[in-house]
Amino acid sequence: MSERDDPETIGRRVQQLRTERGLTQRQLAEPAYTPAYISTLEAGRVRASDEALRHIAGRLGVGFEELASGRPAHLATDLRLRLTEAQRTLATGAAEEAAALYTALFEEAEAHGLAVEQATALLGLGECALDTGELGQAREFFERAELWTADEPLPVRVPAIRGRAVSHYLAGELRYAVYLLETTLDELNRSGLHDPDALLLLYASAIGPYMDMGAHARAAQSAELALALAPQAGDPALIARMHRSVARTLIAEGRVAEADASLAKAAELYRQLQLRTELANCHWMRGYVYAQNGELERAEGELREALAMLSETRAALYRSQAAVELADVLHRRGKSDEAAELLHDVLGDLNSERGAVHSAAAHRLLGIIAEDARDTEAAEEHYVRALSLLERAGAAGDLADLCRLLGDLLRRTGRVEAALDAYRTGLGHRTAPGTTTLGPAPAQPPL
Repeated sequence: MSERDDPETIGRRVQQLRTERGLTQRQLAEPAYTPAYISTLEAGRVRASDEALRHIAGRLGVGFEELASGRPAHLATDLRLRLTEAQRTLATGAAEEAAALYTALFEEAEAHGLAVEQATALLGLGECALDTGELGQAREFFERAELWTADEPLPVRVPAIRGRAVSHYLAGELRYAVYLLETTLDELNRSGLHDPDALLLLYASAIGPYMDMGAHARAAQSAELALALAPQAGDPALIARMHRSVARTLIAEGRVAEADASLAKAAELYRQLQLRTELANCHWMRGYVYAQNGELERAEGELREALAMLSETRAALYRSQAAVELADVLHRRGKSDEAAELLHDVLGDLNSERGAVHSAAAHRLLGIIAEDARDTEAAEEHYVRALSLLERAGAAGDLADLCRLLGDLLRRTGRVEAALDAYRTGLGHRTAPGTTTLGPAPAQPPL
């Protein structure tokens, strides 16, 4: 629906409202217009000017927008307020309740032709689907949101593009996720569209797939640019998400204290904003930081807290991923039976199209536990399944280590040629550290 309906529709609306209010055409027209003009307008034979419609709206006691488009007064403002309430509901972890709100708001916006509000509701539905692990649905919602904003400037379309990239990333399609993020960054920067919120959202979202692909140099560069953009950004939730992502690159560089400080900033912002799922993810990342630094007891505490919070919010996919990280810590603390039980519980929620990298990590850890128990057949089966998942996802960051584990197992069982093949595969994934297969890095903002 356009900003104004066609003359016939407006004419019928004027006549109906005039009749309801008991006014004659002369009473509606005076003093600025004639009864004949009103008659012609009601018959749909003239396209009234904005000035004429404002006069008539005033005489009828309705708003200009309601007369011109049929939308109730302040509808768009009211919808935006309720969209914010739905966002708050999602932030508390109630994804299913938020999805019901977003669906109703989308239908209402659609009925009144409010394209921006439709796109916002679709973005919300996409985020709900990400939280519940319905990645195919999430991708569909983000694609529809992008279509609804197709005529808007690129920074307006960025949240939908980023949502698509995240859904592909979680599905294990790392290279395509990076392609979407890099091409959008390149277009923004080359076009001079240096919107801080849009750029920060894209750089923060690129860190995870870069790290999983072994492209540590690009991950570090994205983190550096995100930190530089943060003072210009206006969305505190976005800044908190950035701090959480940046922590991954800091810990990879051995900068543990800085990583912990970055996560502390994120956690404080999440608490202030009451973003429960994001706060749970912050506990998860702090657990990761402590585990990398060898502080296993603190790591277990943070990861158990994250798991409990994510279980409450019913964020199934994120819960399963956090459980894999916790199982790793439990194994390192000598609690292998509990770790194996936890992994078997969550493997049903993970597969090649849903959390592929963490699914591979679960099989890798089960392989190590099986080796410790001298069950080489089960260990090999888990390693091979993990290798298949990582190769499909293009997660070079973990492939080399897994190939070493598999090669060592094959060598110990006397299969030297097969072991050499596994080692060669691993070496092949270490030939170009810090790069992707996607060509030059995207253009950068003028910071």
